[in-house]
Amino acid sequence: MTIAPRALVVTRPTEYDELLAHHGTVQQARFFLHSRGQSLEEIERRHRLVRSALHAALAAIPFDWRRATIGRRDLSRFVFGPEDVVIAVGQDGLVANVAKYLSGQPVIGVNPDPQSYDGILVPHTPAAVQDLLLAAHLDRARIEERIMVEALLDDGQRLVALNEIFVGHRTHQSARYRIRFRGTEERHSSSGLIVATGTGATGWALSISRERPAPPPLPAPTEHALAFFVREAFPSVLTDASLTAGLLGAGESLGVVSEMSEGGVLFGDGIEDDRLAFPLGTGVEIATAEAALRLVQA
Repeated sequence: MTIAPRALVVTRPTEYDELLAHHGTVQQARFFLHSRGQSLEEIERRHRLVRSALHAALAAIPFDWRRATIGRRDLSRFVFGPEDVVIAVGQDGLVANVAKYLSGQPVIGVNPDPQSYDGILVPHTPAAVQDLLLAAHLDRARIEERIMVEALLDDGQRLVALNEIFVGHRTHQSARYRIRFRGTEERHSSSGLIVATGTGATGWALSISRERPAPPPLPAPTEHALAFFVREAFPSVLTDASLTAGLLGAGESLGVVSEMSEGGVLFGDGIEDDRLAFPLGTGVEIATAEAALRLVQA
């Protein structure tokens, strides 16, 4: 028996939803913003566009397909199937949120508000969803495979991210660790380090790169390469500050060993709640992941 394909619509609360959850009523939310010289109208406009795009995406799913709607907070508990096609409706970061939980399922990124969102990972209009769904299901869609980054701890735990992985302290304390790259090893005290993909090269990694006098080249999104940057390395009698940036090619990895008695963490794509502990003596190898984001293109 052939299993019917399943369309999964992924979304997240809008600013409007969060305001209502916090203040209880529209009137209270409006009063709160007005008392601070702000307006609810623009937030309401963006909310209506997102709701309209969600409605259009759901309406575009063929009637004989299975379907489900998933909130961002539920992604870690959801079981994805090989027959799934994912529709992410929202800003670019929503695609990064879902990518780490997938294993080859195609993703259609839908931009509900081009005036507010760049649309790098959500390039499609709601009107395009129906044709893209069918093309993805029939393996006729044009797919861009974006490289992801993986951190593998020596205890077997694993973390995957689309943009970057951060290694450091969970507070603003200095992160202490040993870093190893291409046969060179240093002991560091810094604000932590990031290892970024070509997708992440348009965000946090780009900001850091612009501050460096001779940064390594940032990879392209489909390139099997990663860039790493150490943030604010502090030289002292115990620590060095020479090995602070580099480009990892295919098959290469960056090794890090924690020297933090407590508070050491790893997290991906800025999601601190979904972190791995990185206590004293723990080692991690960071490299390109085997899985890639399969982003449906027009």
